[in-house]
Amino acid sequence: MKCLAIAKKDIIMYYSKGPVVIFGILLPLFLFLAFWIGRNLPMQFLMAGLVSMTAFFSSTSVSPAIAPWEGQMKTLERLIACPITIKTILLGDIVASLIFGVILSLIPIAISLAFGITANIFELLLAILISSFCFSCLGLLFSAYPTNLPSTVMMISSLIRFPLIFISGIFIPLSDLPSVGKLIAIFSPLTYLTDIARDSFGLKPYFPVYLDFTAILIFSAIFLVASIRLHNYSLLKRL
Repeated sequence: MKCLAIAKKDIIMYYSKGPVVIFGILLPLFLFLAFWIGRNLPMQFLMAGLVSMTAFFSSTSVSPAIAPWEGQMKTLERLIACPITIKTILLGDIVASLIFGVILSLIPIAISLAFGITANIFELLLAILISSFCFSCLGLLFSAYPTNLPSTVMMISSLIRFPLIFISGIFIPLSDLPSVGKLIAIFSPLTYLTDIARDSFGLKPYFPVYLDFTAILIFSAIFLVASIRLHNYSLLKRL
């Protein structure tokens, strides 16, 4: 319940913040339009990419900004003084970011269904739920750097997020990438969500779907453990 209380606080305070709106809503939309306009590509391919980008950007737009904003507004001291652990605070931030990612990811799915594009909804929603958790943990990892400037954290996250977009098979299928590109793509969690999304929309996946889910779960565990350990070290430095 304490974790959910933290998540509720984050939802009320941070969903409408400028960086969250820009990176979580507008950026994936503009990237999709830039990729779509003037190209004759199957709608299943496009919508799988849009769903993946939306889940990725929206889930990594809330959690990175919470810690520096809390430190800047001097509310972090009050949180730490409460009878809760740092782990509870971090899990609350993850839940708030996860909810944001899942809700926004439903929009392109609804658009796809409205235009008659069929998809395996159960598989797609499960992938979005797990991936949003994974990306939220990744976003929390971005904010482990002990600064109270949201712009600094957003700059760090952008330096990582944009390369991941271009190596994860969203714009270019993994089968068309050179060997080096395929090797690099293995280390991106977004690669596996994109692969599942393609399978959900009836396209041939590059990896077996069960390996995609397994990879996302492994990345989630790595990001979560790393985030908790780094924030345990850096959180007090924000005070």
